[in-house]
Amino acid sequence: MTSAAFNLCTLFFSSFVLFPFGQGYRLSLCGKLCYAIGGAPNQVAGSAASFFLQIYLLDIAHITPFHASLVLFIGKASGAVTDPIAGFFISKSRWTKIGRLMPWMLACTPFTVVSYFFMWYLPPFVSGRVAWYLIFYCLFQALTTLFQVPYSALTMFLSTDQKERDSATAYRMTMEVLGTLIGAALQGQIVASAHVSHHCTVNPPCQTCFFFFSKAKVYMIAAGVIGGVYLLGIVILFLGVKEKDDPYALNSDRAIPFCKGLGLTMKHGPYVKLTASFLLISTAVQLEQSNFVLFCTHAADLRNHFQYLVVTILVSSAVSIPIWQKFLQRFGKKCTACGISWMIPFAVMLVTIPNLILAYFVAFVSGLSIAASLLLPWSMLPDVVDNFRLQNPHRKGHETIFYSSYVFFTKMSAGIGLGISAAGLEFTGYKPGICRQSDDVILTLKILIGAVPAILILVGLFILLFYPITEESRKETKLALEVLR
Repeated sequence: MTSAAFNLCTLFFSSFVLFPFGQGYRLSLCGKLCYAIGGAPNQVAGSAASFFLQIYLLDIAHITPFHASLVLFIGKASGAVTDPIAGFFISKSRWTKIGRLMPWMLACTPFTVVSYFFMWYLPPFVSGRVAWYLIFYCLFQALTTLFQVPYSALTMFLSTDQKERDSATAYRMTMEVLGTLIGAALQGQIVASAHVSHHCTVNPPCQTCFFFFSKAKVYMIAAGVIGGVYLLGIVILFLGVKEKDDPYALNSDRAIPFCKGLGLTMKHGPYVKLTASFLLISTAVQLEQSNFVLFCTHAADLRNHFQYLVVTILVSSAVSIPIWQKFLQRFGKKCTACGISWMIPFAVMLVTIPNLILAYFVAFVSGLSIAASLLLPWSMLPDVVDNFRLQNPHRKGHETIFYSSYVFFTKMSAGIGLGISAAGLEFTGYKPGICRQSDDVILTLKILIGAVPAILILVGLFILLFYPITEESRKETKLALEVLR
């Protein structure tokens, strides 16, 4: 293709997709889809890791639960620590021809793909496996953070209209849930052969290297497929989304220093309450995800159905995102948060009555609750940023501070939760590769699936009761910002 033909195609694509961005910051359907698709690969990879990394480390790599807990916790912590660092450097970035946020997303994607692949590679040595997985899991978490912080902050640079941002967020969360579904489905179908019951023989402490590598090979195939999804997503995001240079700021506004901005966000009441609430809720969801396959395999005799149960959860989540979006538009965001609690009674029922039909019903209801927990914080955070903007009318550059610090807290809490859960399995005597775990391990898995998430969700929803931004105050903030502009 000649240079002129390429430029003509690019101009046509940009005119079709990006023209509506210039008309009062109204977003086209195609523009929203391109923005949403851009974030899906992170969810594809994150879903595969959430559901399968723990059981991979325990049953394929044969790492002890204690060492697995170290890998999971330190990896999550490294991603969390990267959030404020990324926010600092991104806030200092200069505007380029393709924007201020887009270069970060483009630059980190190839390295993310490489680190993700080696995170699922079984090295030929045994003594250094813990260090191997720790290094590549930490790299993967840090690199996904370098993508996620500018990508999530990009919401604020698509439109000044709250409804448009909420709509773009709904598209984004729908596509991210679909990405989560794709990740879990791909991973589950490809690696299911490594965990089905015909591999569960009488406690074989010693296996041939060939047997372990044959099981590990399917994980590498899945990693290669998901790496390709990453590359496709970033191309669509780059071609389909045009970043605006801070549509909120006046020319005279000064960029807020990162440290000062971080201090101000930590004192901003709506932000503190929102973050405290959803870091508990997200930890509960993370515990459900990371222990679900283990629970099905060892505590509920559902090892031949776990991949289909995971798909049921994610299909339910993906289908219900638009429904929750309509619900919050009509009844408000705080009212919609009640839907997160739906998973509690059904999860408790599954723990006490591990029945196959009940398991599918629980999976469906859990998907509805997880969808609400994914949509709401990202829909409410722009309202918090607008509220902060109203109280600090002549400052700019605070968006990445809000988003990076929010992701920092949720990742850190999830890392602590995962570390504690894996350490609990170690303490109760989890043994990799055996068919029947001890009663103490089974009890621990039931607590991690039922009691602990229930408590975290209830406390998180209680904190959310004190969140001060209502639908009325949102409208008042919108009018005040319009006057300010």
